[in-house]
Amino acid sequence: MYNNTQHTFISHDGTALFYQHWENAEPKRNRKKKAVILFHRGHEHSGRMAHLVEELGLNEFDFFAWDARGHGQSPGERGDAPSFSACVHDIQYFVQHLHAEYNIQPENIAIVAQSVGAVLAATWVHDYAPKIRALCLASPAFDIKLYVPFAKPGLNLLSKVRGNFFINSYVKAKMLTHDQERAKSYDTDPQIARAISVRMLLGLYAASERIVQDAQHIFVPTQILCSGSDFVVQQKPQREFYAKLPHPLKEFHVLDGFYHDTLGEKQRQIATDKIRRFILQCFAQNYAAPNVLNADKIGSSCAVAETLSSTLPKNSLKHAFWNLTKQNLKIGSMFSSGLKIGEDTGYDSGSTLDFVYRNRTESSNPIGKLIDRQYLNAIGWRGIRVRKQNIEAMLKKYANQIIQNQQAVRIMDIAAGHGRYILDAVQQLPQQPDSILLRDYSNLNVEAGQKMIEQRGLTDLAQFVQADAFDTASLASVEPKPTLAVVSGLYELFSDNDLLRKSLTGLSQAIESQGYLIYTGQIWHPQQEFIARALTSHREGDAWVMRLRSQAEMDALVEQAGFKKIDQVIDEFGIFTVSVAQKI
Repeated sequence: MYNNTQHTFISHDGTALFYQHWENAEPKRNRKKKAVILFHRGHEHSGRMAHLVEELGLNEFDFFAWDARGHGQSPGERGDAPSFSACVHDIQYFVQHLHAEYNIQPENIAIVAQSVGAVLAATWVHDYAPKIRALCLASPAFDIKLYVPFAKPGLNLLSKVRGNFFINSYVKAKMLTHDQERAKSYDTDPQIARAISVRMLLGLYAASERIVQDAQHIFVPTQILCSGSDFVVQQKPQREFYAKLPHPLKEFHVLDGFYHDTLGEKQRQIATDKIRRFILQCFAQNYAAPNVLNADKIGSSCAVAETLSSTLPKNSLKHAFWNLTKQNLKIGSMFSSGLKIGEDTGYDSGSTLDFVYRNRTESSNPIGKLIDRQYLNAIGWRGIRVRKQNIEAMLKKYANQIIQNQQAVRIMDIAAGHGRYILDAVQQLPQQPDSILLRDYSNLNVEAGQKMIEQRGLTDLAQFVQADAFDTASLASVEPKPTLAVVSGLYELFSDNDLLRKSLTGLSQAIESQGYLIYTGQIWHPQQEFIARALTSHREGDAWVMRLRSQAEMDALVEQAGFKKIDQVIDEFGIFTVSVAQKI
């Protein structure tokens, strides 16, 4: 019934990853292709999932399964990868490859993933917001039972001292399944990677904690199969994850007596029957995109921002704590250049961002230098610098695409701050763009940016003007029309989606047909309350209260304005996304 072939695809860093394709041999009768993608457990490979192709009984579907990097026939040191987020990014490129190579639309894809593969898949769905039809997670490894007291903090400490190193899995085959033949095959399979790198293990823990905490931003029908006698992973976070899922089509099943290898258990037909029914029912109705365009007015992100905007009771411990924190920042600003810029201009201002981009301790005294370094090493600012790198990479990639299409490269940034990241990116292009238009609402930023243009000898090429990024008419009237527009770090500062619609409508009218829009998002932040309670905004010293938009919400707003998302990247912390959409 199926023809099995083996292939590779090129991922985000040029690595060729192995995958298998089981093509449905039945005539297609002009129907759209449907596919199930299988993601294997940690230590394993695609061959360990091959039995599911027949056992799931989804005869109208093609099947695909990869070997994650560092596993099976994919390259890389066994059990290792550059980071956990790199493997999540691999999934994005895998799905893009399936679309390009086999014309399979994301909305005709279902995911079946197990253990570590389930966490990779859940993280991908959260961070990249793909429009897939169904997500089936078997024993997701949100929390591995290490059995050693203080194992996680110990590994964290050792990794700081020793760097990356490997630990061997304690898991024996008899702890995975009651199926003796499958257990024996696990013990004798030469492609099983027994060790896992500490950076992958710690990355798995960090991603799991974030995804369980923020599962309310996963808008895909989801089924969870929880093994009732699992010696490897904890059941509690699986339940917490499920409880937060917002989609009405969701299921949680406890499979009594099952060990960790849920889909390789002796009685696995119980599991495969549930998966088959769930997928078929999800495909029995047309795909419906999540309704998130009004998330600024109702829903979890709106409620959190509203709570953080509220005044704390004056006699409460929290009020005293955050008052003390703000006072400490003011005292610190007497010594630290970085804190002084934040206190004077706002911690979300262009001046603050330029200090973060420079990433230097600029205070004149030892205490200030120490504070500067600690400040610059905050996870949010580290993510901001990665975002800058990702913007530069995307700008270079799509400027090259425009050049290959023999079109003029006309760049516009609608809220450029000091313009550093755009001007840095331009220097990396194979040829100078035809024009650069930088815009910003702040006179201070415009003046600083103009000086930077002059210092770099770009006055004949670039101009910096004061303008409102939310003025639809002003954006729409830009001449010549840009072929590549950038909006970075702006929309994250404003909760109101109506403001974004004005801006995106203007951009849609400004950008040439088939031109590109690079836009950023902030989908999660571990210091959201600290920022809201302690830091001031550039807007007249108001509190800097962020409403975190899910990637699905940000993409929906961009799509509503007449663009189609074609690319995305995210930092390894899971905070800042950089996406590319094309005007259609």
